[in-house]
Amino acid sequence: MKFNIKNILILSILFFTIGVYAQAKKPTLMVVPSDAWCIKNGYVLEFDDQGTLVKIPDYKRAFQENTEVNQVISQINGMMAERGFPLKNMESSIKTLQANNAEDNMRTSKNTGSEVSESPIDALKKVAKADIIIQLTWTLNKTGPKKSVNFNLQGLDSYTDKQIATATGTGSPSFSAALPVLLSEAVLAHMDNFTNSLQDHFDDMFKNGREIIVRIQTWNDWGEDLESEFDGEELGYLIEDWLADNTVAGRFSTTDMTESMALFEQVRIPLYNEKGRAIDARRFVRGLSSYLSKTHMIPNKLVMKGLGRATLILGGK
Repeated sequence: MKFNIKNILILSILFFTIGVYAQAKKPTLMVVPSDAWCIKNGYVLEFDDQGTLVKIPDYKRAFQENTEVNQVISQINGMMAERGFPLKNMESSIKTLQANNAEDNMRTSKNTGSEVSESPIDALKKVAKADIIIQLTWTLNKTGPKKSVNFNLQGLDSYTDKQIATATGTGSPSFSAALPVLLSEAVLAHMDNFTNSLQDHFDDMFKNGREIIVRIQTWNDWGEDLESEFDGEELGYLIEDWLADNTVAGRFSTTDMTESMALFEQVRIPLYNEKGRAIDARRFVRGLSSYLSKTHMIPNKLVMKGLGRATLILGGK
């Protein structure tokens, strides 16, 4: 194929357009009060986990009883919006979660009655579908008539919970400023570096795929396992081949593989499908579920934990 000036110009415009689109695409965010803040201020639920007392945030009560929560989160939301980052409102997501009964705290297997627990933040992530969760901790200091605020922002990948950006500091003392104003002034000097780190992480995902974790397990009463052969190939290798064919650039790590379980980490999946819809671990692993059931007649059950962790249990529903 010969390239003339016209063809070169068309290709240049095409690549420029793709590049601009990738750079213009912003991650969606949701700002939440941190676990530490909720526990410190008494907004927690407690339950016994095999003899260990576990505390989890009670977000609903925090919003209902503490007016500061909505004020400070709205302030951070506004600062992120000014920088062009789409936001998911946490209070609205909580209402959606309750109204639709979107997630149960516990799920039960049809086969064994085994239970899989889910934290409140995992349930929220599923409803909000935010790419990044920003955990916010703040403390109001008072020295005589002066007030100042300490803050800590942590940007977490909502699929892996890996920290990808952080900002911390203390604002200047003030005699009269309200908490949201103090927080805004304290955060302002750090916000550009913080948002740049968020965008760098998202650009990497856009190019190299989103990272998830996939676990394979087998029911005890299934007559096969991951070392069984299907069409002349061990099942474990067939699953690895499917992942190689369907991940971005074939990128994943086989962390563990036995006859009864397999663990795949750093599984890179596309951010969007051909229709432009966001892909999470459920949508991606559903493809593996369909492949195993239709091609090799292996019944299976897909169990989710958050947006980025999926377990496929082979041998039954």
